[in-house]
Amino acid sequence: MDPFRSRPEALPAVIPIFPLQGGLLLPGARLPLNIFEPRFLAMVEEALGQGRLIGMVLPDPAYPRVEGRSTPYRTGCLGRIASFAETEDGRYLITLRGLNRFDLLEELPETPRGVRRVKADYAPYHADLEDAPAGEVVDREALLAALRSYFRALNIEADWEAIRNTDAAKLVTSLCMMCPFGDAEKQALLTAPDHAARAGLLISLLRIESAGPVAGKAPS
Repeated sequence: MDPFRSRPEALPAVIPIFPLQGGLLLPGARLPLNIFEPRFLAMVEEALGQGRLIGMVLPDPAYPRVEGRSTPYRTGCLGRIASFAETEDGRYLITLRGLNRFDLLEELPETPRGVRRVKADYAPYHADLEDAPAGEVVDREALLAALRSYFRALNIEADWEAIRNTDAAKLVTSLCMMCPFGDAEKQALLTAPDHAARAGLLISLLRIESAGPVAGKAPS
């Protein structure tokens, strides 16, 4: 059970962040991660002792890296470590479950182990803690048509029966995270105001990329 659903005010004001290219996390979704850099190993270890919470953020390509540090977009998604395993070579395999989007108010000094932290504001996104709306909020036929064209452009085989039987909201969330869109497009999907708007944007992106240079690439 999500401990914050009935008490959104309990969401932490300060959180560690993980800037990761292509690392889109959406509320209600799960994101598997392979952690191996020392600073991110430290991030996981510190998170495990402090509520298992990590803020996923996408790097903003409009800003150059400074001393190896990227500049994140101003909106990210808080995730909770839902599973954890350590490999023999010292890597951590974790899965984050998306909880709530947040706006980055201020970046704080790193911890002694190099973990980046920010002050987070969740107020604009408390609806993320609620269940997805019942019923269809997606033009399913338009989505499937755009997806067929997109998969055809990328030469991807798909189990269409399974896709047709998948809940529309879950299908949209999965496609937003799995399709190899650029970080600017993924950020736009993250900041869409609701499920219907996100689905409409996804359909537009699928149509655009079906006719563009993305053909020949594979999903990440």
